[in-house]
Amino acid sequence: MREHLIPNLKTILQRIDAACVKSNRDRATVRLLLATKTVSAARIKVAIEAGQSLIGENKVQEIKEKFEELQSVMHENHFIGHLQTNKIKDILKYKVSCIQSVDRIDLAQKLHQRLLHENKTIDILIQVNTSNEESKFGVHPDSAIELIQQVAQLETLKIKGLMTIGLFSAENDKVRTCFQLLKSIQKETTELHIPNVEMKELSMGMSGDLEIAIEEGATIVRVGTAIFGQRIHPDSYYWNENK
Repeated sequence: MREHLIPNLKTILQRIDAACVKSNRDRATVRLLLATKTVSAARIKVAIEAGQSLIGENKVQEIKEKFEELQSVMHENHFIGHLQTNKIKDILKYKVSCIQSVDRIDLAQKLHQRLLHENKTIDILIQVNTSNEESKFGVHPDSAIELIQQVAQLETLKIKGLMTIGLFSAENDKVRTCFQLLKSIQKETTELHIPNVEMKELSMGMSGDLEIAIEEGATIVRVGTAIFGQRIHPDSYYWNENK
């Protein structure tokens, strides 16, 4: 279990270190999130025990299945997948500290109502579809600030920044454009000084493009495959709203 995972993790950390040096970034400003979809709790624990503390799940069912086994190790859990409104009650049961994928007002409103009922608050990121692909979730970039302004009125939701899934492409310039767009939305939002809104987090970049993301300002990079290995399902499986 450890023979591939630990070296893979070390390689990713070295890549993050090098990208921070290249872009003159303080290494402490970039966090690695372990994208743990389909990864067993036992394997996740190996990575946590190796010094990582931030994990992200795509499906509420997987959070539920792994919850008890992961209670023995200190970690922070973010939700990074598409959240259906009928799963809101479930997700709040399992100590998720941040929902990175809020992308529509009806989801925000229903989440707010449930949090009011439970007398809780939660950190969120606004997910933006910077690649303009129909296969990906996220608010359209042109509507992102309007959504942020609407969600900011819901006091249980603490907006901490933005998230995107960049274009899956070997053309680095096209990938970079996605990340630059998210950065520009962050800058424009910051200049508006909207109450209840922080823009400190940019969650962008994955196994194949984390260097570009860091160069463009990422504070969280989400890496799964390059640490845990290839998954059974293609990534499109995890974007399917109907599954």
